[in-house]
Amino acid sequence: MLGDVLLLEDKHESAAREIFALIQDRLTERFVIAISGESGSGKSELTHMLAKVFKENGRRAKPLHIDNYYRIHPLERTQWRMQHGIEHVGLEEYDWPTINRNLDEFRKGLRAEMPCVDIVTEQVDRLITDFGEVDTLIVDGLYAIQAADVDVRVFIDITYHETKKAQLRRGKEPQNEYRASVLQREHEVVTALKPKAEIIVDRDYRVKG
Repeated sequence: MLGDVLLLEDKHESAAREIFALIQDRLTERFVIAISGESGSGKSELTHMLAKVFKENGRRAKPLHIDNYYRIHPLERTQWRMQHGIEHVGLEEYDWPTINRNLDEFRKGLRAEMPCVDIVTEQVDRLITDFGEVDTLIVDGLYAIQAADVDVRVFIDITYHETKKAQLRRGKEPQNEYRASVLQREHEVVTALKPKAEIIVDRDYRVKG
């Protein structure tokens, strides 16, 4: 997301280097990594550091944030959730056909158009990228490991209860009871995806693969 705040720490770099060491022998010409975890768990930070480690090792890695792919406009999402019910918060809120199309375009090395949410204005911009110029795609987001065409799935095993400080620093601390209920629902959906992951980053950012 455009304008997102990154809180980079040594633990993110350390975990990124450990993950790269685990997968470097598996890298193919076009490789896709997905990183999932709850709000405030450090998905964007880990993605950023992992892309940096790839660059150091001669590969060009592009982050793809699936929180840009909500079907409902940012300014309308809370109202939509209230109208349709908390049980609809989760996977169905995302535009999976577009996510999977962009993954296919990456595999084929094509130019592609992707949504990009500007956090400051809450506008949904359109980003044109040339996937022919990158060889690795790092997909991150709450439900990123649900994407179909992924080579390695990473799960950050930290709950939103444990990341309140990070949420506060990034402006994502729940402001009311309803926001808290959304985080709880997201927690349930994200946790259900954990078995899909082959690499786990625990609450101390130790990597287990």
